[in-house]
Amino acid sequence: MEDHNIAPINPLPGIVWLLVLPMIAVELGLSLGEMGAVGGPHAVGWRVAVMEGYGFFPDYWRQQAQARAFDFELIRRFFTYSFVHGAAVDAMFGVVLTLAVGKFVAEVFKAWAVAVVFLGAAAAGALVYGAVVASQPLFGAFPGLYGLIGALSYILLYGLGQTPGRAFALIGGLLAIQLIFAVVFTLLPMVFPSMGDGGVSWTWLADLTGFATGFGLSFLVSPGGFARLRARMLQR
Repeated sequence: MEDHNIAPINPLPGIVWLLVLPMIAVELGLSLGEMGAVGGPHAVGWRVAVMEGYGFFPDYWRQQAQARAFDFELIRRFFTYSFVHGAAVDAMFGVVLTLAVGKFVAEVFKAWAVAVVFLGAAAAGALVYGAVVASQPLFGAFPGLYGLIGALSYILLYGLGQTPGRAFALIGGLLAIQLIFAVVFTLLPMVFPSMGDGGVSWTWLADLTGFATGFGLSFLVSPGGFARLRARMLQR
């Protein structure tokens, strides 16, 4: 007998909404401002102002680090940059992919663990990015999203939860291809200077760090993860 009380769409875990709602709210306000729907003429510059106020700037980080000025203004940027995007399309992809991947991870991990993976990956990605990149700012959900991909890889590796469908495999594959192409097109000009850099971005470095961090943190925050890690260490 068919159960008509079953929701047509599986509800998303609350922690996933807590991660994406700030992205949605920020982008909605910025996009409406750019269209002239709110804020008047000054709203056109909102995106730049928000990026300057909440993005991660490597040169600013290094200056403050050298002066040992580790204040809240500096530390919060390791996390807030994840909720600000350079364009509506970037925000859309960040939100949709975080919802998709975060849903599966949140079905296995506790809510606090999902938050630790996403924010921890974002912070680690910014730290490594800031240590290598000279001045290009970092913003967007992708380092944290790659952290969730790392957690998803851990889940698949250890057979936790239900195996995700083809949609999740497609998402992971597309993100992996994006990361590979970003690395290749960044490193090729170093090998063949005649190609020119073409305005390449080093954000893949933060993404790759985010993935590694998300995978590593999963050994500590996943259900039974610490015991699993301890057993592996004892085997060695």
